[in-house]
Amino acid sequence: MADSQIDPSARVASGAVIGAGVQIGPFCTVGPNVKLADGVRLVSHVNVTGHTTIGARTIVYPFASLGTPPQSLGYKGEPTRLEVGEDNDIREHVTMNTGTAADRGVTTVGNNCFFMVGSHVAHDCVVGNKVIFANNVLLGGHSQIGDNVVFGGGVAVRQFVRIGEGAMIVGLSGVRADVIPFGMAHGPLADLVGLNVVGMRRRGLSKSEVHRVRAAYQDLFFGDGEFKPRIDKVAADYAGDALVMRIIEFIRAGKRPLTMASMRNGAEDLQ
Repeated sequence: MADSQIDPSARVASGAVIGAGVQIGPFCTVGPNVKLADGVRLVSHVNVTGHTTIGARTIVYPFASLGTPPQSLGYKGEPTRLEVGEDNDIREHVTMNTGTAADRGVTTVGNNCFFMVGSHVAHDCVVGNKVIFANNVLLGGHSQIGDNVVFGGGVAVRQFVRIGEGAMIVGLSGVRADVIPFGMAHGPLADLVGLNVVGMRRRGLSKSEVHRVRAAYQDLFFGDGEFKPRIDKVAADYAGDALVMRIIEFIRAGKRPLTMASMRNGAEDLQ
């Protein structure tokens, strides 16, 4: 607890582990099984409970609640966990639940994520690094979110859905099936409307890399024949392209439905 600052109105339970330089503001509560790494800041009125670990330099704003029990009828009080990584920005009224014994027993959030007001991470989710949640984004239980995914405001993700790295989910979309890496999904029952070209360029991908992924996307979703043989054909045609193969590997690893494309140029229209 070296150099930590704890407001007199805060309640920190015996057994909590408080790192160096931690700031715990007015009216915060920290439970006995919580670990706050160096430089964590709880601004005010923050509740951190359960078996929860928060990584270094993460900032949590008022009325956020982290480590509360999973909203699952099957949960029987097992000591499951929430693990939040480093350098995250967690804004007001964000909620994150611990895992369930029926799954991995842990909800995991990566590093450098931005959770805007009112977003929710349900039990057993896996959230990658540098993910952006706009206001009121809701993840159902067991969701898996890749690195560099961006959610627009009011997005809802169905339980067990996977969203691949670099994808963009347009605001007010309801995601009911897996979304490929670098894809853009849009709509009340989201369809794949193209690629997140702006996001790819912001990550430093070259024009030629983007063009190859776009060409593979067209062949995969709009080529001749049935979808499954097209997967194998694209895998063969683009075998040396690491970005395309990430998409192919993501599709092949899926055990649930895939969000399918509904138009050829939707990404350009929306960005």
